[in-house]
Amino acid sequence: MTKKSTPDVLRIAVAQLNPTVGDIPGNLAKAREARADAARQGADLVLFTELFLAGYPPEDLVLKPAFLAACERAADELAKDTADNGPGVIIGVPLKRKSGVHNAVIVANGGKVIAERFKVDLPNYGEFDEKRVFQAGPDMPGPVNFRGVRLGIPICEDIWGELGVCETLAESGAEILLVPNGSPYYRAKMDVRHQVAIRQVIESGLPLLYANQLGGQDELVFDGASFAINADHSLAFQMSQFEETVAMTMWRRTSEGWTCAEGPMSKIPDREEADYRACMLGLRDYVNKNGFKNVVLGLSGGIDSAICAALAVDALGEERLRAIMMPYRYTSGDSLKDAEDCARALGCRYDIVPIHEPVDGFSHALTQLFEGTKEGITEENLQSRARGTILMAVSNKFGSMVVTTGNKSEMSVGYATLYGDMNGGFNPIKDLYKMQVYALSRWRNTHVPPGALGPSGEVIPQNIIDKAPSAELRPNQTDQDSLPPYPVLDDILECLVENEMGVDEIVARGHDRETVHRIEHLLYIAEYKRRQAAPGVKITKKNFGRDRRYPITNRFRDRG
Repeated sequence: MTKKSTPDVLRIAVAQLNPTVGDIPGNLAKAREARADAARQGADLVLFTELFLAGYPPEDLVLKPAFLAACERAADELAKDTADNGPGVIIGVPLKRKSGVHNAVIVANGGKVIAERFKVDLPNYGEFDEKRVFQAGPDMPGPVNFRGVRLGIPICEDIWGELGVCETLAESGAEILLVPNGSPYYRAKMDVRHQVAIRQVIESGLPLLYANQLGGQDELVFDGASFAINADHSLAFQMSQFEETVAMTMWRRTSEGWTCAEGPMSKIPDREEADYRACMLGLRDYVNKNGFKNVVLGLSGGIDSAICAALAVDALGEERLRAIMMPYRYTSGDSLKDAEDCARALGCRYDIVPIHEPVDGFSHALTQLFEGTKEGITEENLQSRARGTILMAVSNKFGSMVVTTGNKSEMSVGYATLYGDMNGGFNPIKDLYKMQVYALSRWRNTHVPPGALGPSGEVIPQNIIDKAPSAELRPNQTDQDSLPPYPVLDDILECLVENEMGVDEIVARGHDRETVHRIEHLLYIAEYKRRQAAPGVKITKKNFGRDRRYPITNRFRDRG
């Protein structure tokens, strides 16, 4: 039997875990295991994350009555477990009530549900569209009396928005704010979360515990990094980023209110490490949660495929990656050597499948149709499409998921071939600009991220980093033949995509107006390609897909 707390001490276990959307039995089992772990550590209460039993975000699954019923049954089962006098539970679950379908939490203690609370502020921006499937709570939530402590339980957006949920809870007698979250990663998100939490602490005068989900869900990566802010605005504890854990925290009641006296204090990774680990976690969970045994990718000797190979080995292990070099007559000796050196450094399987015969076969078949025309991009793209066909054939034959390797710079301006190098099930670098790919490659050559299954040392040969990038579709080709230098291109794209800046503003940064106009045009006309691209990890504040939804048919151009 666990030790019961006094009214002046509350031991809260924070369950920073990796649920799977739709796997209700699996999520319930994970919750039970975490509660048992917390009981062994002497917890009074276990705080889970937003919609944990459903997995987050469940999107249109919550429109299915059978799904909602299964989630509520799981919540009732977990509530009954608390009859053992062990820890109580706060856990997220979608609930259908007379007022509608709600993003909710239940509070369970003594074998029953003692309270339900509904999310009031539903996000409807960026990657979120909860107003599509949920109804807002009809009333402002009041505190929940849990073993003599009045707990305020705002849910995620309730502390981000301007509805005053935390102030209302404080005015209603709440003593601590416990916040279940499903907050996805983007670069520098941790600072934003801390600022939001501190603002609510200042406005309410209460300490705040922020529990965040972990794991990959399609394009989104949830990075955990749960924390608490004391009423004096100090950081009370900080859990690890990108790591699944159940952490114990101890809270004491003082004459000035509750304060967190004990909890972990983990270091938050720097920018390159955080981005790399987000890509690694997103790829790992996409492959594993969708039941793929292994993956395959085309290893060209270029930096994009090299970093994707490193991410695949780090995420899944060398035995689960098959790398295939598919040379043609324009493939350089350097590329052949660099691809082989990369595969050898990573320890993965490496095959060479020349594409001369299929490309020449396509060209021969089209001779009559193309008679009288000049060779150009069409013939170049046959190379890419032959490679894409080979990778898909390997995928079909062996059940391997194809990892596609285009970076955000290429996807922005349409420098990718539909049904060719865009073939694939998932793209771990889809939201990384080219210069970020270089930065992460250099970082990986000197670091092994926690949880990585790959080797230490140089895994991306230096020659790949140093040489001019090229698709090698014609003699002596480089990307810079038709694009501005990548530092220039990436800055223009970041201005256009992330910051929605006008052409005049971008020119004022020192860019050539004609170049900006051209890049803007390429960005718009490539929308149809991006609609057909594989999903990939969100790293920036505005990725293609969930965050940026531009029309395909679009004649607008910013001409001032």
